[in-house]
Amino acid sequence: MGVDVKNWNSDAFSRRDVLAMAATASAASLAPPALRQAMAKAPLQNMLAPAWYRFKIGSFEATVVSDGPIVLGPPQSDLLKGVSKEEFARVLADNFLRSDNVLLEQNVLVVNTGSELVLFDTGSGSAKMFGDKVGRLIPTLQGAGFDPKDFDAVILTHTHPDHCWGLLGATGAPAFPNARIYLTRADLDFWTDESKGSDDFMKAMIAGTRAQLLPLRERLTFIRDGQEIVSGIQAIAAPGHTVGHTVFMISSSGQSLLNAGDLAHHQVLSTERPQLEFAFDTDGKQAVASRMRIFDMLAAQRIPMLGYHFAWPGIGYLARQGAAFRYFPAPMQTAP
Repeated sequence: MGVDVKNWNSDAFSRRDVLAMAATASAASLAPPALRQAMAKAPLQNMLAPAWYRFKIGSFEATVVSDGPIVLGPPQSDLLKGVSKEEFARVLADNFLRSDNVLLEQNVLVVNTGSELVLFDTGSGSAKMFGDKVGRLIPTLQGAGFDPKDFDAVILTHTHPDHCWGLLGATGAPAFPNARIYLTRADLDFWTDESKGSDDFMKAMIAGTRAQLLPLRERLTFIRDGQEIVSGIQAIAAPGHTVGHTVFMISSSGQSLLNAGDLAHHQVLSTERPQLEFAFDTDGKQAVASRMRIFDMLAAQRIPMLGYHFAWPGIGYLARQGAAFRYFPAPMQTAP
């Protein structure tokens, strides 16, 4: 029931009207839940917003696209070496994060330079090694307006399953049929070497990586430290997590963003305790040295970073905090 304020007439709005309105409201509040839902103005949507986020780096257009979160289950001791499962759970709870199930995002970056369309990493593909919520990259790219055949380059930070197992589709056909694939020779050699399969887990990782990379051998291009892969995108060696792990500085019109890959895995623990080694590092001490060196650079120069596994969409800044760092998520833009 509406009231015309411009033509308000107190005589026309009687005590009877007020009582009728009150009775209607009271009846609605006493109705059964199912009936109240039926009377609701709009139904519940029960769906999330599309998992992509677009922003600018100078004249470049960048888009973060999700491949879905990796579900690791309850906190475990030594996922970050030296941290017990109880301490891990406490740190998560203290930071208002779920302490019963550790989630790591997969923030895949697309950069359109104006002349080349570049994809960094490809997510987990159809494999379910990291849970059933992964493998969403292709439909999410399409939802963000990208056709996989339009990519000119796929740049791999490293060749772990959650970064390169989306190179081939479920049928074995290339997911990005017109793209050159850039990676380090060191990572290709290590993660396709069957002699490195020291246990069942390593054997599965190597077998899966061989299946993704070796059929595409003719389309692989090896990169080196300091190389400009395409105009405005420079490789920076950051080994340790894998032997050839590489991060990428993306620069345009005086602005920069570092795509940090797996330089760090958690926006709280890996920044406030940067000396912690990660369980899946090939060389944990080398990974820590790479992290400290690049974190120092980012903090000193106030350059934003994209953390592949940080909370969505993974873009933020680092500031020195004693011997460690604090991560400040960048506000998401709601208008261009």
